This record gives sequence, structure tokens and C-alpha cells, in this order.
Amino acid sequence: MQLATIALAFLMITIPHGPHQLETDEAIRIWWKAEGGGPPIVVIHGGPGLDHGSLAADLAPLAKTHTLVYYDQRGGGRSTLPADTSRLAIDDHVRDLEKLRVALGLEKMTLLAHSFGPSIAALYAIEHPGRVERMIFLGPIPPRKGTFFEDYGAELNSRLTDEQRRSADAASASIEAGTDVVEACRAYWAVGTPPRLARGVPASLVKADLCTASAEAIRYGMTKTGSATWGSMGDWDWREKLKAVKVPTLVIHGDEDAIPLAQVREWIPALADARILVLERTGHFPHAEKPDVVFEAIEEFTKGTWPKAATRP
Repeated sequence: MQLATIALAFLMITIPHGPHQLETDEAIRIWWKAEGGGPPIVVIHGGPGLDHGSLAADLAPLAKTHTLVYYDQRGGGRSTLPADTSRLAIDDHVRDLEKLRVALGLEKMTLLAHSFGPSIAALYAIEHPGRVERMIFLGPIPPRKGTFFEDYGAELNSRLTDEQRRSADAASASIEAGTDVVEACRAYWAVGTPPRLARGVPASLVKADLCTASAEAIRYGMTKTGSATWGSMGDWDWREKLKAVKVPTLVIHGDEDAIPLAQVREWIPALADARILVLERTGHFPHAEKPDVVFEAIEEFTKGTWPKAATRP
């Protein structure tokens, strides 16, 4: 493990900081940047249709010990918004991650993924098992579709008042057809963030800004990318293919996340070397709600030690 860490630390020196554009073979541009110093971690944001800003501010403490490589997935942020939405399939996202690995010059990557992001990480590990060192999933979607959307939607809806639902619907409509998309985006997430947190947790704990992209990118991401990418995944169930993935994987999930914990637990038996760390009184942003616990766990894990509270039922 020490040799691997030293090798990764050396490779980190070759990763330039600042914004960059990666050209894919399909003339899709992927925006990326690196921050911090130390062994690299490639960060995969959620969505689909969001950008790296949904994580960057809250993950900043990790940059003290790691080089964090952020990128905006196609169909969001500063990356290409393709006219042909068929180019937003989940397989396209997986290919983009491989292109990024090659561009970074990394033999293997440690992947940190949030929410929808673990779908890209898991499928990448299935397709490129020798290119992944470790995976960290924060508040992930489940490894199979099942009743995920119904259960998740019902739980989120139960946490909103009628007035809040009307406000969210109005903001969503303004994002799609209004004149001030950025303002509408902020109004949407002002309503949408609190029910994704544990009860009583102030929204101010989440420092991430989900509305830093251009108006065009915000509108495109929230009206086109999500439906196109989710649609490409069909009735997904990756459990059988995941059995061949030997990559150590740490799943961190809040017990009050609207994504059902019982469904998230299915990652553990599906992966040969995975454990789950369940955080009490924590919602969908564990890295913002319980940063001390989460970052300590990540540091232990990236050094080759399982956090003591992480279990494999």
C-alpha cells in the first residue's frame, strides 16, 4: 500500500491545476480542473445534469491532503451540451471517465462519487476493473432500479408542505421557460435542499452552489440531461456484474437520506470487497452534514484501513 501511495503521490505532480478542456473522439468537450495536493481523487458529481459545483465547496477540506480532480459531466456545467440528447447515455459518461483517466496519466484512479455519480463509477469499474484503486460512494443511488424512484419521490414529497411544492413547481417552470434561469435555479434549490437533509439540519451547512453554471447549462441540465441519462439506464440491475469487481468500496449513507437505506445496502453483498458506514441523523449530504466523520473515514480508507464503524453485514 505504501508503494502504491508513493506512486500516486508522484503522479499527482503531473496533474496541472486550473481549468482545462478535454476533447473526446466525438467532439464533446469535458471541462475539468484539479485542486489541492497529495494522492489524487477523481470526483464524480451527482445529477445527472448538475456540475462539480454541487460538491466542490463541501469537499474543500480533502484538498489539504489530496489532489481533487473535478470534472463537469457532458450535458452540464462547462462541458458540452450536445444538440443530440442520445449522446447523454450512461455509457457515454463511462467513456468520458476513461478519457479523463488517460488525459491525467493515471494508471489507476481512486473515485469519489455522490448520489447519481456512483452509477458512473460502478459501471466504469465493471468495464475497467484494472483502472480503479478504490471507490467511495456518498449517498448513492441503489445498484438496481426496483422501486427506487417511487420510494425516493414519495419520501421527498412527504417532507414538503403544499406551499413548498408549489414554489418548487414554479421555480422548475421558470428554469424551463423563464427569463432569469439562475434566479429560478436558486429558488428551486432553496426549497429542494432542506428535505434532502436530516430533520433539523440547517441548509446553511451545505456550502455547495448548484447554480454556478451558465443559464443555458442550468436549463439544459435540468430539462434534458436528467431524462436522457436516466432513460438510457432502463431497468438497471448491476448486481450480477458487480460480483466480478474486486475494488475496495466504502459506501457512506445517512440514515435520514431520502434514498432508502435498505436499497443502498444492496451495494455491499453485490461487491466482493465493500463495507457501509451508516451515519445517524444524516441526510443526502453526509460530507456537509457530518464532515469530521466523513473526512476521517475517507482518509483512513484511502490509506488502506477500513473505518472501524464500517460494516459488511
